[in-house]
Amino acid sequence: MRFFLFISVLFAFNILGYAQEKKKYHIQRASVSPKIDGILDETIWKNSEEAKDFTQFKPEMGLKDSTEIKTIVKVTYDDKAIYFGAYLHDDPLKIMKQLTTRDDFGQADYFTIVLNPNNDAQNDTQFIIFSSGTQADAIANPSIGEDYGWNAVWESKVNLVEDGWIVEVKIPYRALRFSNADVQTWGMQFHRQFRRNRSQYSWNPIDVTKGNIGLYHGVLTPLEHIKPPTRLSFYPYTSALLNNYDGETKTDLNFGLDIKYGITENFTLDATLVPDFSQAGFDNLELNLGPFEQTFSEQRQFFTEGVDLFNKGDLFFSRRVGSGPTGEVVLNDNEELKNYPNSVNVLNALKVSGRTKNGLGIGVFNAITEKTNAIIRDTISGEIREEIVESVANYNVFVIDQQFNKNSSVSLINTNVTRDGAFRDANVSGLIFDISNKRNTYKIYGEAKMSHLHLIDGNSNGYSSFFRAGKTHGNFRYNFDHSFADTKYDINDLGLLFRNNFNNFGIDASYRIFEPTQKLNSYSISTYLNYKRLANPSTYTGNNMGFNYGAQTKSLNYYRANLRLELGKQFDYFEPRTEGRFFIYENRVNLSFRYSSNYNNTFAFDIDFGGTTFFEKNRDTNEYEFELSPRIRLNEKFLLTYTFEYNKESNGRGYVTTLDQDIIFGERDRKTFVHSIRANYIFNSFHGISLTFRNYWSTVTYNNNLYILEQNGRLNQDSGYQADNLENNPNINYNNWNLDLSYSWQFAPGSFITALYRNQLFNYDNASTDSYGSSLKTLFNQPFQNTFSLRIQYFIDYSSIRNVFKKKSVS
Repeated sequence: MRFFLFISVLFAFNILGYAQEKKKYHIQRASVSPKIDGILDETIWKNSEEAKDFTQFKPEMGLKDSTEIKTIVKVTYDDKAIYFGAYLHDDPLKIMKQLTTRDDFGQADYFTIVLNPNNDAQNDTQFIIFSSGTQADAIANPSIGEDYGWNAVWESKVNLVEDGWIVEVKIPYRALRFSNADVQTWGMQFHRQFRRNRSQYSWNPIDVTKGNIGLYHGVLTPLEHIKPPTRLSFYPYTSALLNNYDGETKTDLNFGLDIKYGITENFTLDATLVPDFSQAGFDNLELNLGPFEQTFSEQRQFFTEGVDLFNKGDLFFSRRVGSGPTGEVVLNDNEELKNYPNSVNVLNALKVSGRTKNGLGIGVFNAITEKTNAIIRDTISGEIREEIVESVANYNVFVIDQQFNKNSSVSLINTNVTRDGAFRDANVSGLIFDISNKRNTYKIYGEAKMSHLHLIDGNSNGYSSFFRAGKTHGNFRYNFDHSFADTKYDINDLGLLFRNNFNNFGIDASYRIFEPTQKLNSYSISTYLNYKRLANPSTYTGNNMGFNYGAQTKSLNYYRANLRLELGKQFDYFEPRTEGRFFIYENRVNLSFRYSSNYNNTFAFDIDFGGTTFFEKNRDTNEYEFELSPRIRLNEKFLLTYTFEYNKESNGRGYVTTLDQDIIFGERDRKTFVHSIRANYIFNSFHGISLTFRNYWSTVTYNNNLYILEQNGRLNQDSGYQADNLENNPNINYNNWNLDLSYSWQFAPGSFITALYRNQLFNYDNASTDSYGSSLKTLFNQPFQNTFSLRIQYFIDYSSIRNVFKKKSVS
């Protein structure tokens, strides 16, 4: 009995020790709306309560702000918006204020407003104002971190004064999701960062050693008699496109409309009608010698904004929508493939998402792509025919996510792809849970997924699971995990899966500091060990382990070192490109280093270098890599960054081709050079010009004597196969060139004019022994693709239009 009583008292003590008295801000309603001019001279600002006494949480916890850097914030509201006025004391000569594009932090001090209308510690909306006047905004939760793909339309003004800078902000209610209760209490937090030393302060103190940052919000109360507005916004746009390639010029003029509509106070519909993705940037193409597909990040705004719910369980890879066709072309005798499209046109797309006051999130995504044909030519008669390679397809994602305890969630997600006619359909379902204990000291995460394919020749079901448990507080942390996928698990119609058929176990541990030392702001050490098997047949395939170290000095220089080991025999079941066959390599060791100097300086640079080798009998494979990226900030408006990358692999081994039943491998030398330039000139926080250039060159030269892969996974060079005798020369000279020059002007809130010029060159041949100069000369002999596009988008808020008509009717 005494023992039970002791445990109960100890438990209560721990809970009380963890509990923290949150700061409260008592807001007053404004009878007259403040003018957003960066001058806090309105009566409401003089009479409002002060949010002050900020506390540092990076790099050191618990330091109070001093008089010289004191932050004082005031808040008010009316029927249309919530307003913030902040006086940020500082020495004007020390304030960093580099001009950047929207959502780009750069080298500038900033002030962040965090609002959580549900006060659930998990679903934040962040509004960030830089000392330069530039804005950034994001939605944030513990699952995704901060999503800067989300953009809202709001107003802010910065005013530099003799003892610091002033921020004035208006956030219309259309930018937020909240209930229609008569009296409301919101979670609220303010952050302030001093870029010169990366110190960061918050209004309500934060303990970075445990729990998500939302648990440490203060409270905003009472918001009385505010009603969620009719959240209906229109984004009409027009775009003109001129494309010239190999002497042929094409033009296109498009008109379209994006819509954002608040179905209820908590749920929003986003729709794009007649989508226009003509200004999406180039992908950074590379020569891919591996067995897995090459993928690229999403650059289409509709697919990057507000997709946090749909990313649950990593089952949604938006690049699948509108990607290349899935069908194959069957050629008859004397036929050739004249044109096989590399993308499919998206006809329309929509998203519905939101979360109730009780933490229930619901998301629906749907997109439709059009029928796509390949063009085939008869080489004798010249007759042209078309063959369908992708039918009309519907892509759908449905998500339910229930949050609880301010730190946990359980989700159900289903993705579905339905194609018309004799094409494959796909359906994937997943259960995901992310649960932390009440004290935020331990966490478990799990996924259970099933894929179902409806194929022409029958159905296929596959399964996958993942589980991780670990300690999530304090200096020392650790995790255990297990991942599994059977041979039929396939999510690649709407998701991204590089491989299936695995049954892996892992453990990792780390140590980090939260208080600076005499010379370091921070450092962390981590290690991991993975043991890998196939699911079917159940057999060992390999292991890897590693050590990582990272540190930031007091002078804001950053160091990192990584060691990765694969000890003993490793059985690669994917490089042979034949089911059931494997390739053995042994004792692979990789070591890399990185140094990054202080970006606050006019000149700064990053340098990475490392190497890989194998401790294996009869193998002399070595790889070296080097990257140097100097950057110069000539003034607050202009930033130029150049990056040079070099990689050299000597006597690497890999798949070449399959002849009859023989799997052919080769020993090869590979060199890769990459030159990149990024330049930005920002006139002010509303318009700027940017240049992006990249030239990627890679060559692969095979030794003439080739190998056969034996059944035991070893290579046999006594095969008689030679590179010179193959029908297709395996040597490669791969060169591409991309250049983007763009200008963007925000001429009104949420309204943009964007002009973009780009050109592209590409060459692929077998001249692998050519020098860089010769290869570049060959590249310039290829036809240029030149593209110019102009896009005008205008933001129209329904409530503003309605108010204008109301005033006219009254007058």
